[in-house]
Amino acid sequence: MDIFEIIKTRRSIRKFTEEPVSDKVIDRIIEAGTWAPSGLNNQPWKFAVIRDRDIKNSIAGLTHYGRIVRSAHALIAVFLDTGESYDRTKDAQAVGACIQNMLLSIHALGLGAVWLGEILKNKENVRVLVSDSPDLELMAVIALGHGAAEGGKVTRKGLDQTVIFRK
Repeated sequence: MDIFEIIKTRRSIRKFTEEPVSDKVIDRIIEAGTWAPSGLNNQPWKFAVIRDRDIKNSIAGLTHYGRIVRSAHALIAVFLDTGESYDRTKDAQAVGACIQNMLLSIHALGLGAVWLGEILKNKENVRVLVSDSPDLELMAVIALGHGAAEGGKVTRKGLDQTVIFRK
């Protein structure tokens, strides 16, 4: 697929099959994330790959979307490493770009994923499950696997509604 097709056809996938996703594929997804731009090239992200059923169940209990968490083959918790941070806004934007790279690569690899943000209300509880570093701040959890359902149809506002100045 060309990049515009990947961008336009990526959807949030919330149901997954039992088919496994290899460590090699997970590593490629994370590597794609690490190629996101970051201010001063500080690369302020850290990742936790979660496959363990007990840990997934604990995380599922921390979100309204527990069903999605339990059905995913793997979770990738994405953290901002505040010890590497120099500007919170720029670093949060870098982590968002990292997550987008990961979501696009997941789609390009023929897998499905959803960016879970509601879990941030329990971000400290998630962090404690995977790390003892107080410098890590959860930014999102990506639930991924082989999609068991297609993503829905979506629309976007046109440029006439989003471009506010052109001169």
